[in-house]
Amino acid sequence: MLKGYVHSLESFGSVDGPGVRYVIFLSGCAMRCQFCHNPDTWNMKEGKEYTTDQLLQTALRFKSYWGEKGGITVSGGEPLLQMDFLTELFRKAKEAGVHTTLDTSGNPYTTKEPWHSKWLELMKYTDLVLLDIKQINEQEHVKLTGQTNQNILAMARELSDMNKPVWIRHVLVPGGSDKDEYLHQLADFIKTLGNARRVEVLPYHTLGIFKWEKLGIPYPLEGVKPPTQERIDNARRILNAI
Repeated sequence: MLKGYVHSLESFGSVDGPGVRYVIFLSGCAMRCQFCHNPDTWNMKEGKEYTTDQLLQTALRFKSYWGEKGGITVSGGEPLLQMDFLTELFRKAKEAGVHTTLDTSGNPYTTKEPWHSKWLELMKYTDLVLLDIKQINEQEHVKLTGQTNQNILAMARELSDMNKPVWIRHVLVPGGSDKDEYLHQLADFIKTLGNARRVEVLPYHTLGIFKWEKLGIPYPLEGVKPPTQERIDNARRILNAI
């Protein structure tokens, strides 16, 4: 039976998909976002090992709280790095009548085989994708995350082609992603997607800085303050976000 590395679990998540959710944070991420508030999830092998059955049984203990809208959300780290495990978990969750949500940055996405076929298989058991688009401009995206965004945008387009429901999430970083020209470009891109059910602006915060310090990693956004309410409202207006 497949085993996965789990960083942490949250029994009553209210912000990672519809309704009340059991949120599973998987370990491992190749992105190095300057604003990351979970740098302790980067290393996959630092998580606790679970089988899919163990994880699902742990989650199902809370099923009575989920109501009609709730269910399981798998986040990270980057859950697509453990795709075989994730597919088995979601397949079993669907067999148990559970709503499944994937929270991803899209960073591992590729059309190369066998990866792409595995991803298509995962999508069969995924009800909703929360897709984090960190920055629409590629050069700025590389600066902000250390990685390109071209494959991420390609994944967004394929999800649109298959009409898979998606919530787009955008972290608003002062001096980084909150410039109006980038927000307008992102808004234009989202308009080309036929499946974006919702857009969320997530204001940058500094709550994870202590984790960088604990890990002995210099924090790249030292001195950057969270965005003002005015800039948050501005971004929500441009992106037609909630």
